[in-house]
Amino acid sequence: MKYTFPENFKWGSAVWALGTEGCLYKGGRAYTVFDEYYRLQPERFYNQVGPDQTLNWYEDYEKFAELAKDISHNSFRTSILWARLIPDGKHVNQEAVEFYRNMFTAFKKRGMELSIVLYWFDMPLLFEKQGGFTSRSIIDSFVFYCETCFQLFDDLVDIWYVYNEPIVDVMMKYQNDACYPNLMDWNLAHNAVYHMVLAHAKVVEKFKERHYTAKIGTVLNHGYIYPRSQNEADLKAAKDLSLLVQICFEEPLLLGTINNDYLTMIRKYGAKIDILDGDLKCIKQNTVSVLGLNIYSPERVQCRSSLMNPDAPITFDSFSESYIMPGRQMNKDRGWEIYPKVIYDSLMLMKEKYGNPEMRITENGMGIQDEYRFRDKNGQIQDDYRIDYVKQHLIWAHKAIEDGANLVGYNMWSFVDLWSPSHQFKNCYGFYEYDLNTGETKKKKSADWFKEVTENNGFED
Repeated sequence: MKYTFPENFKWGSAVWALGTEGCLYKGGRAYTVFDEYYRLQPERFYNQVGPDQTLNWYEDYEKFAELAKDISHNSFRTSILWARLIPDGKHVNQEAVEFYRNMFTAFKKRGMELSIVLYWFDMPLLFEKQGGFTSRSIIDSFVFYCETCFQLFDDLVDIWYVYNEPIVDVMMKYQNDACYPNLMDWNLAHNAVYHMVLAHAKVVEKFKERHYTAKIGTVLNHGYIYPRSQNEADLKAAKDLSLLVQICFEEPLLLGTINNDYLTMIRKYGAKIDILDGDLKCIKQNTVSVLGLNIYSPERVQCRSSLMNPDAPITFDSFSESYIMPGRQMNKDRGWEIYPKVIYDSLMLMKEKYGNPEMRITENGMGIQDEYRFRDKNGQIQDDYRIDYVKQHLIWAHKAIEDGANLVGYNMWSFVDLWSPSHQFKNCYGFYEYDLNTGETKKKKSADWFKEVTENNGFED
């Protein structure tokens, strides 16, 4: 069967600044929370590879822009490092301005729609030591940073995304012990959620006031939540998880409302959120119309099988537990279920509940460990597993479009193997492989396949 996508559909991939720029000690970059996490606990990083040990895009971006053109990309997504652009929190670093303008130009002049994320897990250490998003005081500094980006780069940017996966940022820092400051604090976590919601609205407000040429939106991760059964307890577990990891951001950013069930739930267990005069009006008036979705795998949940330990800290995992569906297909390297229909169900939810905003799949892909196992005699990685993964998800994306979802683009994660916040270079996702020791970059088989998809605006299966 042939799957043809709508005219002007955008095809590409994505990277993030902290995973590609390198050059921690060049160009005036300040430290981020990940630099501090690595300094304090390097043993927790796979092969002890820190965020300063990655690709050198800071000095070599032109090469990678050309590689993107070589596989016919017509869109690309990356981010700006707050800690590089405004390293002291107050003054703009002109070396960083030159770098970002030159890098963005390198992709734009090769015909790519350019999407830029403003905040992607990489809080400057300076601000995290003051509480990061757990403190309302950071909002003005964040708005200043975002406004600065708009003023400096809007002529080169097609889509601004304020955040990438904001709930993951909250969970890593304040729930899962996966990033500095490595806290397990229910109250701080939900204060961070609220302040990120409010900061987002204030950034959108400033953007609209200045009538910039680009579009503005955000990127949310959405693993559609499937309850084990229609049993009342399983349904409640799914609802609770949805409130904590999806609705807390989706409803305010897309509908301009804060869900009352969410507020009741978090306050019941001790979260103290201060909603000040004017906050709700600002949130209501500054929603987004452009949405990026990172979709990899489903969330399957069931009710907890036993009572919580009353002495245990309250976390997002306290109200449900994972359900292993019999017969599920797995990516054993990453530990994630493969269920391509998740992309359809997620897109249709956005259509039916959130008014069908303009959407792009901003991440979707398959991470594999030790991909050298799959080299052919010519040395190319034969990643047919990745081709099949992407193809099956695109089939469901195509069905969602046929059923009315306003999906206008697909960016695979990732363009090239890069440094990841959770597994560093353990699981690699790229169209291109990257040798951390030699700096050599090679195309995988999937890159040639995706080039054909782009040039044909679809594929046959």
